[in-house]
Amino acid sequence: MATFLLKRLGLMLLTLWLLTLIVFFAGQILPGDPARATLGNLAAPSAIQALDHQLGVDRPLLTRYLSWLGGLLHGDLGTSYAYQTAVEPFIRAALINSIKLAVLAFVIVVPLGIFGGADRAISVTGASLTTVPEFVSGIVLIVIFGVELKWLPVTASAGQGASALEQLRHLILPAIPLVFVLFGYIARMARAGTIDVLASDYTRTAILKGLPRRTVIRRHVLRNSLLPTITVIATQTGYLIGGLIVVETLFNYQGLGNLIYKAATAHDFPMLEAGVLIIGIVYVVATLIADVLLTLLNPRLRLGGSQ
Repeated sequence: MATFLLKRLGLMLLTLWLLTLIVFFAGQILPGDPARATLGNLAAPSAIQALDHQLGVDRPLLTRYLSWLGGLLHGDLGTSYAYQTAVEPFIRAALINSIKLAVLAFVIVVPLGIFGGADRAISVTGASLTTVPEFVSGIVLIVIFGVELKWLPVTASAGQGASALEQLRHLILPAIPLVFVLFGYIARMARAGTIDVLASDYTRTAILKGLPRRTVIRRHVLRNSLLPTITVIATQTGYLIGGLIVVETLFNYQGLGNLIYKAATAHDFPMLEAGVLIIGIVYVVATLIADVLLTLLNPRLRLGGSQ
């Protein structure tokens, strides 16, 4: 197990380093001049040149990357071009908001997906809901439950000092389109895993031994059928943290996806790079946790990893 963890940690560090390369150099080739985006198109060339020098964008590319990477290693995500202040507070606040929405969506969709996958009709319905874009289901939900019935607020932000219950009330509507998108994937994988486990030799052996059906399901079927479901959940974590631009914009929610979109439109490359990097880190860490869980739940993987 220790060897497995060391290998996975080494692979994670290599992946994160490659991610820094991709994020930084992709950010640099995006069109637009940060100084011109800040000062406007009517600014004098001398003023734009001076601001470019102040921001450091006129330095060699490799020098800027090494400086940025060194800052990351010391916990410095950079300075925003648009706000002329540290990026970290903006990223932290947006990440916390995204985590709140992601956790609520997971709390709703994971149990529904696992138990709903046992029923073919529910699984097919979930697969159909997956094809509905978030903005379509979001608009329908806003019109029905926010405008017509007035049961729920149409914005996701509860405001400063709101109670946990009030924040939850504001997050219900934006969480439902995410549940629609994820339910089909999780239900389909849970159903496929359950069918495979029920047809396995060890399940048939347990039944022939006379074990109660509830015991067979709890000890053998449920534990092993969750393996593909865990993988799906891990791969969707990055989407829930940073890929919700449409939902966050529709419900006026200040999450990480919305922050990245605004940074891209404002040519605020430090904010953009930091946001994308955080999403990558969340995805890599979620994948590592999923690998560990899969190894703990599946003895064959654990034995294979130790050889």
